[in-house]
Amino acid sequence: MIILSAGMPRAGSGWYYNLTNDVCVAAGHQHGREIRARYHLGSILTEVNCNIGSLTARRLLPVLVPSVLGNTFVIKAHAGPTPFATWLVNRGWILPTYIYRDPRDAMLSAYEYGQRGTQAGRPNAFSHLTDFGKSLDFITNYCRIWEQWITCRQALHTRYERLKSDYDREADRLVRFLALQGDDPPVHSAVERHRPERASQDQAGSHFSVGTSGRFREMYSDAEQTIIQDKLGSYLELMGYE
Repeated sequence: MIILSAGMPRAGSGWYYNLTNDVCVAAGHQHGREIRARYHLGSILTEVNCNIGSLTARRLLPVLVPSVLGNTFVIKAHAGPTPFATWLVNRGWILPTYIYRDPRDAMLSAYEYGQRGTQAGRPNAFSHLTDFGKSLDFITNYCRIWEQWITCRQALHTRYERLKSDYDREADRLVRFLALQGDDPPVHSAVERHRPERASQDQAGSHFSVGTSGRFREMYSDAEQTIIQDKLGSYLELMGYE
């Protein structure tokens, strides 16, 4: 089975991927990076967290091969579900999770992360977000993707803020969703390793930085917050954010 750890960018998706991957490995499943190497999937499952990018048939079909051969492993994505991916989910070939965050904080985090990379001479996937307008358009697209995933009944939906504030409950939800035993010592140890107070940029692929909720209220002007409200208000209401 393919376990798809999907999420909104800058919403703890790297942290959640590593938690998911590690509890699965602890339970005896395969490490995503080992599957990538063994089946020569490096051009499809990229970066440290085995990010598949788009969920097209062209990218998913090669990844299905190790699954069909009896391997269970975790891959990551920020993309929305395609018809082919949905078909696989409905037949139990893909088990998806989805983590999201207040889009205003995710928007700010993406902008700041991109600009830090540019200033350090190491541009990253967010460095093109050079102003408020580009950042807002960027996160609006991912709100639309959230809307697609939130209607997927087979997916486990998790809010980043709850993962931080009530880690034990959210980690237990994930472990039970994956049909693992939380009291199994290796699984329990994997859960403990990813507690938010231990998460740092030293953990490969965690992308964990400030992670503070509500920072957008300090960093965006009242006028900018009004613009955000006008554009994202309906999404914020559906997500349960003020």
